[in-house]
Amino acid sequence: MSVCFFWGTTYLGIRMALESFPPLVLVCTRFLISGSVMLAAGWMLGVPFPRGRELTRTAFNGIFALAIGNACLTIAELWVPSGLAALILTTSAFWTVGADAVLPGGERLRLPTICGLIVGCLGAVLLVAPAAGNSGSGGDLLLGLVLLQLSCLAWAYGSIRQRRLDTESHPIINGAVHQLVAGIVCLPFALLIPSDPIVWRTRGVVALLYLVVFGSIVGYSSYVYAMEKLPVALVSIYTYVNPVVAVLLGWFVYREAFGMREAVAMGIIFVGVAIVSRYNRPAGAIELD
Repeated sequence: MSVCFFWGTTYLGIRMALESFPPLVLVCTRFLISGSVMLAAGWMLGVPFPRGRELTRTAFNGIFALAIGNACLTIAELWVPSGLAALILTTSAFWTVGADAVLPGGERLRLPTICGLIVGCLGAVLLVAPAAGNSGSGGDLLLGLVLLQLSCLAWAYGSIRQRRLDTESHPIINGAVHQLVAGIVCLPFALLIPSDPIVWRTRGVVALLYLVVFGSIVGYSSYVYAMEKLPVALVSIYTYVNPVVAVLLGWFVYREAFGMREAVAMGIIFVGVAIVSRYNRPAGAIELD
């Protein structure tokens, strides 16, 4: 429930927080706080931590899933409406299948899966086609859409690697490591890359705190735990719920456009994701160097 609902609200939370914080500052601050809090709580409770090569691999997976994946999403929301961003990220299911097929021990793509990928891609094309013909601000929108696909790729790669990692540490602690490492990796970029100054607005600060608590500590921890403990088919339900929540909130707060074309495209993408989820088996745990 927390993955399905809270993650759907984080797209709006990111857009609100960007009213106060530059993208990389937002990502860095969010994950440094959430990762530190969770690791401190885990240490006090005596929860098993990853060590040695397991820690190195967990940190590496966090760089892809969050430092790259979430940073690209956050930057993209400078130009892409939050609801549209959530719809585009639905295609992360396709990238996950691709990453599973490419990585050692993964399942080869089968005909029904390929058909599902094609259906989903057609829906994504229908969704973003108007931006391809625009000029001016349309160029920024296209850049945002490219960043969202990079976010999907990085997220899928990090998630698949973490799922396959044979670990003895607690899944929630692994999620905390992901977050702290993401914050540390983004810190020098946040400090060195020129950006707009921080604007201290109540709504932006509240949005940041919401992302820390419900997006990271609650939402991401629940996702990592579910990925390690539950069937992939069950976890994938969030893929359908998140965009609906994000679209409704984006329309309610910012009056983001959502018409018949967007609704049809969303339906087509959901069909593609359903086909891929139906015919793609969950990946087993293997060692990844």
